[in-house]
Amino acid sequence: MLPILKNKNFFPSIVDEFFGRDYLPNLFEFQTGINMPSVNIIEGKDEFRIEVAAPGLDKGDFRINLENNVLTISSEKEEKNEEKDERYMRREFSYTSFRRSFSLPVTVESEKIAASHSNGVLTILIPKREEAKVKPAKQIDIR
Repeated sequence: MLPILKNKNFFPSIVDEFFGRDYLPNLFEFQTGINMPSVNIIEGKDEFRIEVAAPGLDKGDFRINLENNVLTISSEKEEKNEEKDERYMRREFSYTSFRRSFSLPVTVESEKIAASHSNGVLTILIPKREEAKVKPAKQIDIR
């Protein structure tokens, strides 16, 4: 399960609510040998950024879905290697899959979510709505 990111102050941040629980915990990890990729979650001033480290996977191997404010990142990849010789035939099959789901807060612009892939890292940008962005401190004059 993804750890809850804590803020420096006593008030919970939107990151705590947003990424505090993973909808599909690694319940079967010890039984099936599923290897979940590492995930970084960064809250910026204007957006959230999710980075998924998945070396060996291409951008076409990923699926990203958004349904009912739940963002699901998944991948399935199957490889087959076959060698034939006069006296033997060898086949090797490799199958890799994972699925991670995150509940998005209502303060994001779900229509503007974008993703990119570079050097084995899938990056998903989730922009914040204008009212959710941190406003600069304002000095109030006393009359």
